[in-house]
Amino acid sequence: MSHYQGDDAEYMEDEYEMEDVDDDMDEEFRAREMGSDSDIDEYDYLNNKVADTSAADARNGKDIQGIPWERLSITRDKYRQTRLEQYKNYENIPHSGEDSKKDCKITEKGGMYYEFRRNSRSVKSTILHFQLRNLVWATTKHDVYLMSHFSVIHWSSLTCSKADVLDVSGHVAPTEKHPGSLLEGFTQTQVSTLAVKDNLLVAGGFQGELICKHLDRPGVSFCSRTTYDDNAITNAVEIYDSPSGAVHFTASNNDCGVRDFDMEKYQLSKHFRFPWPVNHTSLSPDGKLLTIVGDSPDGMLVDSSSGKTVTSLSGHLDFSFASAWHPDGVTFATGNQDKTCRIWDVRNLSKSLAVLKGNLGAIRSIRYTSDGQYMAMAEPADFVHVYDVKNGYEKEQEIDFFGEISGVSFSPDTEALYIGVWDRTYGSLLEYGRCRNYSYLDSFV
Repeated sequence: MSHYQGDDAEYMEDEYEMEDVDDDMDEEFRAREMGSDSDIDEYDYLNNKVADTSAADARNGKDIQGIPWERLSITRDKYRQTRLEQYKNYENIPHSGEDSKKDCKITEKGGMYYEFRRNSRSVKSTILHFQLRNLVWATTKHDVYLMSHFSVIHWSSLTCSKADVLDVSGHVAPTEKHPGSLLEGFTQTQVSTLAVKDNLLVAGGFQGELICKHLDRPGVSFCSRTTYDDNAITNAVEIYDSPSGAVHFTASNNDCGVRDFDMEKYQLSKHFRFPWPVNHTSLSPDGKLLTIVGDSPDGMLVDSSSGKTVTSLSGHLDFSFASAWHPDGVTFATGNQDKTCRIWDVRNLSKSLAVLKGNLGAIRSIRYTSDGQYMAMAEPADFVHVYDVKNGYEKEQEIDFFGEISGVSFSPDTEALYIGVWDRTYGSLLEYGRCRNYSYLDSFV
């Protein structure tokens, strides 16, 4: 992935801010950010629940993000069109997004698999690196963990309340003693990636830091620095259960390494090296294969026990930052800066099964539901696409909003989908619920 400096840092600044396509839009955003004389605006900011948007509000015509289009001189449709025309997709290989169009599958839009439940403005989801967007994790349909400035916070959609879980703004050190743990800990960690599963939280940092916390215990359990290389950033973390039942996690780093940690022994158990920085890694459901993607158009499928390459994955035109396995263990997906997500079948890897196209940018996050029915792919901003996997990715639901995406997560029971939105003014957490035929029960939820 790109170094966090120079032109790339300037690009991130450009990418994050919504374009000033209309003076009124710009004035409105600045007024709401800084506070205005409007009693309505002031009350919204004193009472977060008023500023939030509920499903009932949306049904009554309110914009899901609370953007007051009726007070602006630009319509939502016009602003959307301008964003599509002006948004600058980051590419390491020039023209990759344009050149990838010829391979893409034409999908039918209009699916409705997850319906809007709530937009929580009181939850400010934030991002520190423009290429890394795995900072939102749901552990139940009501419990979500995400980065907000220098803290990992827990959000309960039941009580609409948040709580700090891990504050990394100051000094963080382990409260437990384990061989190999860095007992002096870290100061002012910049969290680049995050993973939460069951009761384990693992945060990765810009200097190769790994901070492990059990949610059912006080303090931090384990700290480690994967590398002291200058280009040490931890790009992705995946938590999984090993065949023995022990909890493990893999860390993908910019130093071209993938490391596996055993959380039963609190030990590094494997360390594989690759020819290029690794941006994301996914383990197959049976634990035998690893999908490796990074600073190369070609990905790899490797043996998880030896790290040896089983086959290369050719088709993408730029660097990849996302991957995910379908629960069947037969197909998996990769997401790339060429604006595409490719679906692969392990029984024939000579070419991808399907190529799915984003609207304005790289595919930076991919998730499957645990039942394999749906797949969500997130662009850097504005769009999350949910595909009907069981019907061959022929139809999709396009979730459309404004702002950078910090991460997407289905709840383990598939009932909820959460989307983190980073924006100075309209940053929030979007919650969607799975559409069911028994909607009459909603009155009890």
